Amino acid sequence: MFNLLWGILFVVVNFGFFLLCYRLFGKKGLYAWVGMATVVANIQVAKTIAMPFDIVMTLGNTMYVTLYMTSDLLNEKYGRAEARGAVWFGFFTLLMTTVIMQMVLVFEPQETDIAQSSLQTIFGLMPRLALGSLTAYFISQFLDVRLYSWIRKYYGSSRQLWIRSNGSTMVSSFVDTLIFCTIAFAGTYDLKVWTEILLTTYLAKFLLTGAGTPILYIARSFRFAEEEQPGSRQEERRNIS
Repeated sequence: MFNLLWGILFVVVNFGFFLLCYRLFGKKGLYAWVGMATVVANIQVAKTIAMPFDIVMTLGNTMYVTLYMTSDLLNEKYGRAEARGAVWFGFFTLLMTTVIMQMVLVFEPQETDIAQSSLQTIFGLMPRLALGSLTAYFISQFLDVRLYSWIRKYYGSSRQLWIRSNGSTMVSSFVDTLIFCTIAFAGTYDLKVWTEILLTTYLAKFLLTGAGTPILYIARSFRFAEEEQPGSRQEERRNIS
């Protein structure tokens, strides 16, 4: 029960920082969030926890959902091109982190070093996790951007944001979960545990997507002086996209 209650607080804190990052830094804050979240989510996913009824799941789900929220918000306010740009930025950030940290592990530690074993535990798993994440992230995020734009053609009113966001995210997050769990965990866990991780991970993302919908409405309401200046081309770019 502790993990469930702590998890609820964890979600609130994550969503709160997501809003704060956008409120304080605008569109640049969304790009910064993508860069941070792609790395942090892949560190968190190495940790498995037990929820009530002995349900096994990995961490990282909340961060992954905020990535979809970010691309949807960029798509909604700034256009499809900005959302695609953020996906590429996240992909590059994760790739760069993986390469650099693998090089860090190769250095021979000094005899009094206390960090190598911990870094090895966390980042030693990263090549396989990163391969799964990079593949899943690349496919599912671009799918999300495309689905969001497609759904918007039919449900384009401001009140129908929840349809666009939930519809695109719930489909693409299933694709993400299936690809990631197959590459990262197939053969590592037996079929029963692997299936539990797959189902619970998607269920968590499903519930978190719904919980994040009000957060998107709040974020969309934010206005920034530089975006309201005469001559700003953001609205034009959004309409073209």
